[in-house]
Order: sequence, then structure tokens, then C-alpha cells
Amino acid sequence: MNFEDFIISPRNFKTENWQIGHQITKDIKEDSIVLLFVSDYRGANGDAEVQDFTNVRKEFYKLSQLDFEIPIVDLGDLVSGKSVQDSHYILQEVLSACHYKRALPVIVGGSNDFAFSLFSALNFHTKNINYTQISNIISLKQGEVINEQTFLSKMFGTKNFSIKNYHHLGYQKHLNEADSVRLIKEVEFDIIRLAEMMNSTEKTEPFFRKADLVTVNCDAIESFSEPFSMNPQVNGLNRREVCAYMKEIGLSENLKSVGIFNYNIYSENQLNHQLLAQMIWYLIEGINIQRSHPKERHYEVFYVLVDDREYAFKRDSFSNLWYFGDDENIENCIPCSRKDFDEAKKGWLNARLTKI
Repeated sequence: MNFEDFIISPRNFKTENWQIGHQITKDIKEDSIVLLFVSDYRGANGDAEVQDFTNVRKEFYKLSQLDFEIPIVDLGDLVSGKSVQDSHYILQEVLSACHYKRALPVIVGGSNDFAFSLFSALNFHTKNINYTQISNIISLKQGEVINEQTFLSKMFGTKNFSIKNYHHLGYQKHLNEADSVRLIKEVEFDIIRLAEMMNSTEKTEPFFRKADLVTVNCDAIESFSEPFSMNPQVNGLNRREVCAYMKEIGLSENLKSVGIFNYNIYSENQLNHQLLAQMIWYLIEGINIQRSHPKERHYEVFYVLVDDREYAFKRDSFSNLWYFGDDENIENCIPCSRKDFDEAKKGWLNARLTKI
């Protein structure tokens, strides 16, 4: 596939040696972070004409590169297909090329249904995917056309898709129909309300730790001054909280693909562009920190008695992160929080830890 037919190369910006824009290249490299901007918003009742991400890039390129060692690639802007399905197909081809080079694609812009493309492309290379989504809406509507209301049902209903875990974070009760929420709970996927995510990432960090794919619906972020997302909300994660969560996403041990969707590209507010740029920056910081961690880990084991039954918790002596389970292979243990351990000592065991 010739990418030049489908991608508009980004313009060059003058940057200082210490700024992140100074190290950005335009060709996919092995083990790199690859940025690709998408303009197709038809899944969110927008249009598909190529939009100008220049203002976002200006804000992002001038941020500090610190001691980042992972190559960063800006492929450019994806040209939308004649139909939404065409755009999904083109994006999946680009994503697959990234996965073949073990590059980590970060898709910015486009409507939330492009999470389907990220999952589909990753499913070709990886099975038993752990998928975490931050979104204020849970929709399992049926329909032939793929959009932000139907993509999740299509994902769950596709026979060759391999989902190990699905975590839905940031949902708001007053915006959702009860049936979709009930169905998600019936299949024992995790649903976390916005209130449980506010002020601190500690409680929900375990849902990111083993994630292969994470997507962020900007509708879950509160708008200020001018709409930040395609479906702006007065309530949502605030600016500091969403940046903290972007860093947590980057810290995932298995991260292979990220999407940031439903951003209001039509906005002329510099602060909106600045926030999106900083969200991308914190994600990259988290990825760099995670890849600098030692491969060999050591764990302290703690046993807790709950209702006359013994349970094991493990603490990573390097990262201070907690796991539940006594399996010698840490991959078979469930990520949890220190709070889960403390509550178990008091006799209450989180049901999430024992449902498998």
C-alpha cells in the first residue's frame, strides 16, 4: 500500500533543540511512536473534509522533549475515504504497517467509531486483547452503518475478534440508557463511573496496566470556554485529570495502540489545541518511563484471610504496584490497587478480583 496516496505530509515547523518537534521525523521506524491525524467525523454527524491540525501541532511541537529516547514520527493527516467504511479500511492498513514494525500508533481526531479500526488492526496481530475505553457514553445500538453508537456492538459481535477484557471508564449515568449498561455488566465487563476517576488515578490505574489498546473519547472531558469535543459536556474529567490519565495510559506494560477521538477540530480556541497537545505529550512521557523500567521484577507476597479463605496479594518492589493472585507467573495475576489490599485486610474483597 502506498501511503502517499492517503496521507498528507505535515508541514515543517521551526523549533528549538530542546523542543519535541526537533526530534520528530516523518517515516515509520522500528519501535517508534507514530502520530496520525484523522479528519473523518461522519460517525459523530460531522464531515469528512481534511481539517487543519496545524494549531495542535504548533502547540505540541514546542513542548519539551526532556530525555525522551523513543523515536517520534508524525505521519501527517489521513485523507478520508468516499465512505466511512473506506476510511476505516485505509486506517487499518496504516495501523497494520505500524504493528509490523512494532511501532505504537497514536491516532488523533476522527469520530469515536475509529476505535473499531484500532481494534480490528490489532486483532490481526494480537489475540486476547485487553481494551480500555474512556468514554462518557456506553452505546450498544445495532445498525449496518458504523458510527459512534454502533461500533461497540459490532466489536463485541464480530466472531473473529478476540477480547480478553473490556474496561469502560468515565461513564455518566444521566447520559446513558440503562439497557446498554446492564448488558455490559451481564457479561462481567468493568464499568467505572466518572465520580470514581476524579481527583486521583490510583483507583482506576489497574484498568490501564495490562491494556493492549486504549481509546479516549474527548466527550468524557469537560469543556471550557469553547466546546472541546464534538458532543461537549459541562461535566467530565478536568484538564489536569485527563493529562494524568494520559500518562497512566502510556505506562501500560502491553500498550500497542492508542486513539484520541471526537476532538473538536473546528474549534478556534488556542486552549483547546494546547490541551490536546499536552495530552499527547503526557502519553509519550508515560511510554518513555515504562520502557525504561527494568525487565526483571521482584515481588513481595502478602496473604490475607477473608471469610476463612486465604488470598494472595503481590507488590512490585520497583514500581510499588499491586497484583492479586498467587500464580508464579505475574501475567496470570490481576492488577489491583493498594486500596484493594487494605480493604481485604479489613475483610472486604473486591468482587472484580474473584470473578474470573
